[in-house]
Amino acid sequence: MRASPTTTPGVLVTELFSDKFRALVPQYFEDEWVEEDGLSEEELAELLEGKDFGLPLALREFYRAVGATEDIMEAFHFFWDPDELEIEDGYLLFLEDEDEQFTWGMRADQLDVPDPIVWRRNNARGEWQSEEGTFSEYVLDLFEWVFEEDEDN
Repeated sequence: MRASPTTTPGVLVTELFSDKFRALVPQYFEDEWVEEDGLSEEELAELLEGKDFGLPLALREFYRAVGATEDIMEAFHFFWDPDELEIEDGYLLFLEDEDEQFTWGMRADQLDVPDPIVWRRNNARGEWQSEEGTFSEYVLDLFEWVFEEDEDN
């Protein structure tokens, strides 16, 4: 795990989670990770322009590592592009299933936590339930589940 800070106005970016997210490319797509698989800091800043919230470190690093990789961003569930992120019901929404029955988010009052707990909303009932795992844990488990299911079929 490396912590190499980069400079962006008003944002200190370390790479606590990047290696794990970059590893998704060779692990599930049998290809080497390349820088173009992720969004540059400039691209991410442009997509977030006008948002009145910051991203937790883990979510930021996810976009920086694989945010331009359609196969990952749309693997069974759909990760929202940074410009689509919104706060609703007190949660920063970032993911939904293909049938739009569920939406995943993190509590808006926890966005300063580097790797916040993920919550799932049942869209029909509007009820939120904790996934009992952090963003990085949830994402890595999600891809393991999605691609193990593909192998089983």
